[in-house]
Amino acid sequence: MLDYAREAVALVRQRSRADLDADRLLQLGLRQIIQVVGEAANRVSRDGQARYPDIPWRDAIAARNRIVHGYDTIDYDRLWQIITEEFPVLIVALERALPGHVS
Repeated sequence: MLDYAREAVALVRQRSRADLDADRLLQLGLRQIIQVVGEAANRVSRDGQARYPDIPWRDAIAARNRIVHGYDTIDYDRLWQIITEEFPVLIVALERALPGHVS
């Protein structure tokens, strides 16, 4: 989760929301990253999730589900918001939970 969230944030660094509309590969890449992050979150046991309540497990899983099941109606404003606003918060929470993975 941490590596993919970091990658997504890096992909949009120095880019604008308009770039997302113009770049199909960026769209597909960010969609895939959200799917992977959500799938990884879903694979963490309930006990594991409970140990780290600062990590927005349900939000990550819900975002994945919206992408996978609503692939034909992707809201790119929402996708941009997830990557630019929510992933940085997720990264901080994951870094706290996994202190050996901070770079």
